[in-house]
Amino acid sequence: MSDDVQDGFVRVRLDLSYDGKDFSGWAKQAQGQRTVQGEIEDALRTVTRSKETYELTVAGRTDAGVHARGQVAHVDLPVELWAEHRDKLLRRLAGRLSHDVRVWSVEEAPAGFNARFSAIWRRYAYRVTDNPGGVDPLLRGHVLWHDWALDMDAMNEAATALVGEHDFAAYCKKREGATTIRTLQVLRWERRDDGILEATVKADAFCHNMVRSLVGALLFVGDGHRPVDWPGKVLAAGVRDSAVHVVRPHGLTLEEVGYPEDALLAARSKEARNKRSLPGAGGGCC
Repeated sequence: MSDDVQDGFVRVRLDLSYDGKDFSGWAKQAQGQRTVQGEIEDALRTVTRSKETYELTVAGRTDAGVHARGQVAHVDLPVELWAEHRDKLLRRLAGRLSHDVRVWSVEEAPAGFNARFSAIWRRYAYRVTDNPGGVDPLLRGHVLWHDWALDMDAMNEAATALVGEHDFAAYCKKREGATTIRTLQVLRWERRDDGILEATVKADAFCHNMVRSLVGALLFVGDGHRPVDWPGKVLAAGVRDSAVHVVRPHGLTLEEVGYPEDALLAARSKEARNKRSLPGAGGGCC
């Protein structure tokens, strides 16, 4: 599978953000629900006066209710269309899109760029408060209220067993033909000055429900319902544990996507398409 752009087309990178509250996730759906992909593709078609819808490829598909501050996508547009609209496209999109989704940058992508497969990491944040009074009303759409006091040190200790390359089958919703092996680079909690606990979760890629499942397991440790070694034992068991709670989506935000230098984009894209297995294991996100 090649990332060569079809003759007569140019690959365009879009950097964007959105509030996921009123979206049924990123990806277009057959039932016609409102999605981020559908919203942006419709706006692109309208502002460029195109008869055809040009499909977006995204760095990381987010679920319904999940937000994004640093999402990245690409779209292949006809050279003539891009030349005609490139200088005014950003402003026209701003005038067409709903206020809960913004495109911040529209630029011709370097050779070999693929928003999904060229990425080397994605960084999410999950925000939760254990304030007995609840969530600040102005933050309620982005912060989970956990009605138990949380021990951040215990949560960080438990997280150490999860960092690294593992089969995260116990923390993912399995999809046919997809591997659940991922390299979790960072899983760390910090308590902000306003008392909100913020988890930084960074990996090369994520499988379905992985971040929200990891957060759910660590919250159970933080409130004392489970011992510090429990999340690591769940991981080692390699099967979904009904005790692992998938926390609500509104506390989760895709903050940033990382890419290698331009010369390495194509090689990274090819590497990312290879199905992984752990050393000594058979084949077997998001």
